[in-house]
Amino acid sequence: MSDRVTVSVIKADVGSVGGHARPHPLMMQKCVERLKDGVRAGTVDDFYVTRVGDDINLYLTHTRGENNKDVHGLCWDAFMDATKVAKEMKLYAAGQDLLTDAFSGNIRGAGPGAAEMEFKERGAEPIVFFMADKTEPSSYSFPLCKVFMDPFTTTGLVIDPRAHEGFKFEIVDVIDSKKVIMSTPEETYDILTLLGDTTRYAIKRIWSKSDDIGIGAVVSTEKLNISAGKYVGKDDPVCICRAQSGLPAVGEHLQPYMFPALVAGWMRGSHYGAWYPCSVADSDPVFFDGPPRICAVGMHVSNGKFQGLEDPNSPVGVHEPLDYFAGSCWDEARRSAVKASMYMRRHGPFMPAVLGPEEMEYTTRPAVLSKLKERMEKLE
Repeated sequence: MSDRVTVSVIKADVGSVGGHARPHPLMMQKCVERLKDGVRAGTVDDFYVTRVGDDINLYLTHTRGENNKDVHGLCWDAFMDATKVAKEMKLYAAGQDLLTDAFSGNIRGAGPGAAEMEFKERGAEPIVFFMADKTEPSSYSFPLCKVFMDPFTTTGLVIDPRAHEGFKFEIVDVIDSKKVIMSTPEETYDILTLLGDTTRYAIKRIWSKSDDIGIGAVVSTEKLNISAGKYVGKDDPVCICRAQSGLPAVGEHLQPYMFPALVAGWMRGSHYGAWYPCSVADSDPVFFDGPPRICAVGMHVSNGKFQGLEDPNSPVGVHEPLDYFAGSCWDEARRSAVKASMYMRRHGPFMPAVLGPEEMEYTTRPAVLSKLKERMEKLE
């Protein structure tokens, strides 16, 4: 048996009830059934099925490494099963994120998003899973910079000897499909110069510089507009973060979300709104198809399997994770997010409420300019 474990989160929007709101329970159950088959076949060791808003998220553990065709194929089949249910019920956007007719060996580029990390288990292996709805991968850049670069957020950067060494960042250019590895603290300002442009650059992976720790965080950075050849939607990204013992503590991973940062997406993928930290149960987008939701749940990985709060009656397997944003201490952040989002909405169709034209998911601007072409006159 391998001494390394792979944790994969693969997500997709394949249909929902009430517009872009929530997948039907039967869709979720179809995913559970398919992943149970995967466990019996030995493709994966363990799984958990959850959702954020209208996105189904499949959590998996296995020993096959990242980008494994059998693991990705299993998830593709699960999403296809859920899509069939959605189409039979005539649900909204059935199969939306499945951009090809057949699986070709890897789910990347086919529509669904994926975040995967392979590591050697420590004595205790707490993991925080972040799931976002109605936004894009670069939305994680701000909180991850606060967590892995800011000692006023993560005291461990000052007092933990291994965290004090700093971290390596893989930054991707999602437009030109390039990447660069940069290092903190020595390249902190250069890193921020890139990541401040959230339309182009995003964090993909973060590693500890301490050799005995390895990967610290990974984000799904697939962009559906690039994959499909046209803009078909924001990416509703997921992020996996290992915690404690040389890495940021769980509380340090969560702290940045007390600030409702403005992120791109929201209704029609074409607006800026404030991130709303909430429980999974409260992740339905009920205000102008939003505001953008962020959920955080926690489990341990123990001997290659998930360790959550056991619930034999759970419809998604025996694991029930800790739902970090469910508590009342997040009420003030939620109120601030709604207030900020209402402020942005009052701009109507004017920037900065709406995105720039290159980022708009829906826009009539080209058609309007074409219609006005003959009427446009040069300024004297």
